[in-house]
Amino acid sequence: MEKMNRGILTALSAIGIAQGLKILTHNKLTGKWDLKQAFTTGGMPSSHSAGVAALASYVAANKGWLHTETSLATVFGVIVMYDAQGIRRHTGEIAKLVNDLEDNMAKFSGEFPSFEYVEREKELNELLGHQPVEVGAGALLGVVLGLISAKLEDSKPSKTKRLKTVGKPGYSRS
Repeated sequence: MEKMNRGILTALSAIGIAQGLKILTHNKLTGKWDLKQAFTTGGMPSSHSAGVAALASYVAANKGWLHTETSLATVFGVIVMYDAQGIRRHTGEIAKLVNDLEDNMAKFSGEFPSFEYVEREKELNELLGHQPVEVGAGALLGVVLGLISAKLEDSKPSKTKRLKTVGKPGYSRS
């Protein structure tokens, strides 16, 4: 862990775990196992929220709540989560309406042969954003993973920490 930024690793791990959990939640909802869910946007829990919450909580646990890095990670996280459940979700809802309109136009053109209509080959992706509960679940997952990562880092003495304590009063090399 010494060679890679633990904050980045924590955030990426949270994203991966959240994406993997989408397979389980999809199975719970539909009764079907679909490994493709691990590579989709949208769904439960939000991997966007998990990643930014893990990073923010990890930084906060290491630097403290008053540190500038904690502020940056938190504000960045709030923006990402707001976007995931706001703009991106609405874009997905608009895509659903456009796809429904496309289906209606195709049916309409079948009833009126003189009406010229060329159907698109591919529908728009409707599952883009998240419901607020999906964002909340991802954020909760991320906070827990971020705090665990920080706790694990604190419990394991690193080479850097050992070097800083050498020569300090009360330090022994037992």
